[in-house]
Amino acid sequence: MKALSMRAVALLLPMAAVAGVAQACLKLPQDSAQADRPVSSKVEKARSGVAQNRINPPKTAPETPVPKAQSPAGSQASIAQAARPSVSPAVSPAVTSASKPTVNVPPPTPLPKEQPAAPSQPASPPARPPAQPVEAAPSGPVLRRLAAVPADLGLDNQIFGSAGIASDRPALIEAVDRSLAYIATEKAAEDYAAYPIEGITRDRVRRSLERFKGLLQTSTSAQALRNAVQQEFDFYQATGVDGQGTVHFTGYFEPSYAASRQPTADYRYPLYAKPADLESWPEPHPDRVALEGQDGLQSAGGPLKGLELVWLQSRIEAFLVQVQGSAKLQLTDGSTMSVGYAGRTNYPYVSVGKELVNDGIFSLEALTLPLMLDYFRRNPQSLSTYLPRNPRFVFFKKTDGAPPTGSLSQPVTADRSIATDKSLMPPGALTLLSTQIPYANPGAVLSSRRYPKRAVHRFVLDQDTGGAIKGAGRADIFLGSGSVAGDRAGLVNDSGQLYYLLLKDGR
Repeated sequence: MKALSMRAVALLLPMAAVAGVAQACLKLPQDSAQADRPVSSKVEKARSGVAQNRINPPKTAPETPVPKAQSPAGSQASIAQAARPSVSPAVSPAVTSASKPTVNVPPPTPLPKEQPAAPSQPASPPARPPAQPVEAAPSGPVLRRLAAVPADLGLDNQIFGSAGIASDRPALIEAVDRSLAYIATEKAAEDYAAYPIEGITRDRVRRSLERFKGLLQTSTSAQALRNAVQQEFDFYQATGVDGQGTVHFTGYFEPSYAASRQPTADYRYPLYAKPADLESWPEPHPDRVALEGQDGLQSAGGPLKGLELVWLQSRIEAFLVQVQGSAKLQLTDGSTMSVGYAGRTNYPYVSVGKELVNDGIFSLEALTLPLMLDYFRRNPQSLSTYLPRNPRFVFFKKTDGAPPTGSLSQPVTADRSIATDKSLMPPGALTLLSTQIPYANPGAVLSSRRYPKRAVHRFVLDQDTGGAIKGAGRADIFLGSGSVAGDRAGLVNDSGQLYYLLLKDGR
């Protein structure tokens, strides 16, 4: 997974409610682990089976206008995140708890309401409009220590179970242990040796994780845990897309699809193993059309011949696995197979969701994965128009049932792992997010009520990254494996706040 996590509105999340499309996959990131995201060769080698793309597009900007920066805009977001360009602000000079500027941040503002479904869409794409100029995010520090912490910040009721949601304290403790396992590695020593914000060190992150684990094991309520964390930890807020703390959240997951070990009339779309000589391919690499054809079925005469791992029923499913970076497959012979990221061609990721918005098929505000999948179901010929616009191609390897793994080479945990821009944010660190998250409501009859959103504070671990997750204002939440996780991930497209928690000096 992003590490290649399998994660955004990851625009192409499969939803169980969409007829004709297997459930499941969401991006958002997104080169979920590393699938469709650009990463350094060093990071890419460290990852094993991580998903890299995100599919969900971030929501519209906050109501307050965002000031223009003088620097040019950065790279575009991924499929799910697609429709909104992301910009990675420059890292500012070191900021310490003593010398760095502090900022009083008010409690989280009310979250926007969900957007209504979009009206029916045209059957074919209109002419593409000219690209619009993009405003760059303001430059400045990516994290600022809060001088005062809002009283309600950090009340995470899910740890202890509430309102019909089971406690996930053991899973959160396990996620903390996975960050500690990463922190103990030479890779972590290398990552933190050059971390630019003074006062945020590998040792401080380690001590913070150990203390938080102890508080998790001994606290008897969400209130007691919140009070202890507020007393013992400094809160560093991500400055966000606007310099004021606004962060766009999307979701990603590990899809599950039916597949066949052999091609048949029903199973025609392959996932491919990494070519043994990929590193020596001359550049520019063959693009998606050159590798699989405009219709996705013409690989037999090219460099991918004989590299087929497994065949899927739907072209969009195979594409979404590339976006998420991993998958669990139920084979027609009754067995199962898991696949993870193995490599990719050297092209920038292009978001299909963004392309649909650019062509006027959907508005950014109305776009959801179910809506997009329904459009492709009703207009299958459009797959040959839009999927080839993403030239990057992702390769896989069998992972023998291993869980989805993030960019830290550690498994990611449902609802408790996030992906951020690791060129800016401290890897493996304890984090707190404040946003909306959809939860399954199995008894609901109306589809609009099956996944109601709840405003939450959530302790999470920063354990993944993604090509579409850029800057201090983007984060992707891993929501687990399977169709329900995919349904939830496809609905995460909200603004909120993100904080990094570090033990106060002297503790």
